[in-house]
Amino acid sequence: MSVPRKDGAEKVTGRAKYTNDFLKPGLLHAKLVTSVYAHATLVSIDTQKARNVPGVRAIVTGEDFPLLTGSPLEDRPPLAVDKVRYHGEPIAIVVADQENIAMQAASLIDVKYAPLPVVNSPRAALSANAPLLHPNLATYHVHSDVYPVANTNIANHTKIRKGNMEEGWKQCDVVIEANLSFPQSDHAAMEPRCVVAEIAPDHTISLISASQSPFIIRSLISHYFQIPIENVNVHTPFVGGAFGGKAPVQLEFLAVLASWAVGGRSVKLANEREQDFITSPVHIGLDADIQLGATKEGKFVAAAIQYRFDGGAYSDRAVIISQAAAVSCTGPYGIDRVHCDSFCVYTNHPYATSFRGFGHPELTFVIERAIDMLAAKLDIDPVELRLKNAIRPGDTSPTQTLLTCSTVGNLEKCLESIKQMMNWEQGRYEKIDDHRVRAKGICSFWKNSSTPTNASAGAVLLFHPNGSVNLVCGAVEIGQGTKTALAQIAAERLGMDVNHIHVVMDVHTDTTAEHWKTVASRSTFLVGRAVLAAAEDAIRQFKYNASFALRSEPADLEVGGNRVFRKDNPADGIDIVEIVHGYTYPNGNTVGHPVIGRGSYVVHHLTTLNKETGKGIPGPEWTVGAQGVEVELDLKNSTYKILKAVSVIDAGNVLNPKLARGQIMGGMSMGLSFAGREAFVYSEEGKILNPQLRTYKVHHYGDHPEYLVDFVETPHLEAPYGLRGIGEHGVIGMPAALANSLSRACGIDLNWLPLTPEAIWRARGGGR
Repeated sequence: MSVPRKDGAEKVTGRAKYTNDFLKPGLLHAKLVTSVYAHATLVSIDTQKARNVPGVRAIVTGEDFPLLTGSPLEDRPPLAVDKVRYHGEPIAIVVADQENIAMQAASLIDVKYAPLPVVNSPRAALSANAPLLHPNLATYHVHSDVYPVANTNIANHTKIRKGNMEEGWKQCDVVIEANLSFPQSDHAAMEPRCVVAEIAPDHTISLISASQSPFIIRSLISHYFQIPIENVNVHTPFVGGAFGGKAPVQLEFLAVLASWAVGGRSVKLANEREQDFITSPVHIGLDADIQLGATKEGKFVAAAIQYRFDGGAYSDRAVIISQAAAVSCTGPYGIDRVHCDSFCVYTNHPYATSFRGFGHPELTFVIERAIDMLAAKLDIDPVELRLKNAIRPGDTSPTQTLLTCSTVGNLEKCLESIKQMMNWEQGRYEKIDDHRVRAKGICSFWKNSSTPTNASAGAVLLFHPNGSVNLVCGAVEIGQGTKTALAQIAAERLGMDVNHIHVVMDVHTDTTAEHWKTVASRSTFLVGRAVLAAAEDAIRQFKYNASFALRSEPADLEVGGNRVFRKDNPADGIDIVEIVHGYTYPNGNTVGHPVIGRGSYVVHHLTTLNKETGKGIPGPEWTVGAQGVEVELDLKNSTYKILKAVSVIDAGNVLNPKLARGQIMGGMSMGLSFAGREAFVYSEEGKILNPQLRTYKVHHYGDHPEYLVDFVETPHLEAPYGLRGIGEHGVIGMPAALANSLSRACGIDLNWLPLTPEAIWRARGGGR
């Protein structure tokens, strides 16, 4: 059932508070000094002029905290030490009474550099004569299953080895080969990253952070600053968009250093938009090669794939993204012979982190362009080719996980539905006039969450005297509507009106049940299971309290409609308001206890991946879907208009259809923007040339096509009420679908992003 968002009223009335809204008397402001080079030795840092500016309280450099941070690979100093590895890397922090004073002083810090050769692409990073960006890579501490290669620029190498490739190639009648690529880009969230830090006299560290990962912040601050974890408190209010970019920990380290430098006073560090683009982590880039072989009837036989991910100067989550891409490298197709090498490569670009889809828009672009090329070579309808090879229960994933209806859903239904919604049989290619054509493109996709094997969540239900409930959990509201869905889950199980479920929006790590982090489309699954457990706990307590009043065994009672009643005689019951704090007899004696529902959940049956083969169970399920795009292309100038974008996703049981459709449409818009416009432009020296919204182009209001969204519902049995996470899924197939439609319209293979009119014009021979 579609219900209004729980956070809606606060946001539309302007009452919602974000991190940058938190002010207090005596608050100091921090500004960063960042590198003007992409790769250079730091010769000297002269801070004297800056220290003489009235109102400057402290200046911090890398020598004050020369530790390496990072998860899962410790390779990044919070402030550069000895060397800078990307344009925009933080070198120093200035703390002052006012923001403008901090900015003025930062401009007076004199940094002298000795430029070094720049590694400007993944291919360059892997060349024989490439400079090593991390000569000490072999000595870095590794927290989990990633595999850096010493004396190279490879931060991680993930292998998938499934089936006999030699035998597979022999069975192929047709093999296509392709190279596909796109550069790094940005998350471009509405709210730039921001954090406030304060250190109390007892060394308790308090932070307010615009983050998807408050509990990860708590853990890492405790670890690196050697503070007991109970003395680190993180408060995350509303977050103004994130898309994965606010999952890592960066500014938090710097804000704590700034507060430490001024005796623990409260310090705010907020990115300007340009710093948010080039200093904080970005969306990963990719250069990939694929070979895909099939029989003449169109049955996929073998696939060999190499990914070279542009992880930038430091590894952060890029190493896990490269692993996630390998895990799902075939897309949602049954291919028995797979060989994939996924490399996360160091370059002199900003370091990459999670982005909506977590490697899946990237892998989908690669496999789906290859499938369309194969369909053309075989002269088979692209939809029919996908239906012939669609993943089914009983097939195995690239990691050799045996799939079921519950864990993979129904791709065939998605494809059949999208055929009808796009009227696929008519007008796949249509000439409008002497210089305009229309064309349709389609793709399939899937997504696995690549969840840690111990990802967990907790929830608490606090009941008020009037029977209403406060739901407290660690999921962060970043605009996705998770807390509304969680309220619906609680209301359904408790048999209550959802309007009586009040959700605490802010997260406080000292009072909120722990949650892994708000990423990977996992929050409704993980926290939803915890909410169900908390509801069951509350129901047990209500039955216990009511058993005194109704003189019945708890097992003979049921809860619903704000009452507890006898199963054999529902008319004999008691309102929960009379037992929410125990039951009081007429003489004043009270029995039972106040009802507080507590629940938790941890994922089950997941495994790490075998280093040599990639065999393992990387997540609870794969969610599948199909997406399509219809375009109109002007052959005279290569400009185009996107007329229609369509998504059909197997979402399990859809709890809130309007919220789900809005979530998917937002993702589709983001995917089309990334596919058609968004990219960082680098100089030969590795500098980003478009670090502002004036020059970094995103979709604008008038650019949107008609969006059509529908759902298939195959329940995921492990999830609350059979739901499947869909927070990222609208993005995933849009780049591939757009490239497939434009490739059909042009009559040439467009195997790169972004698909700007100029790039298409050049590919068609313009300018020669």
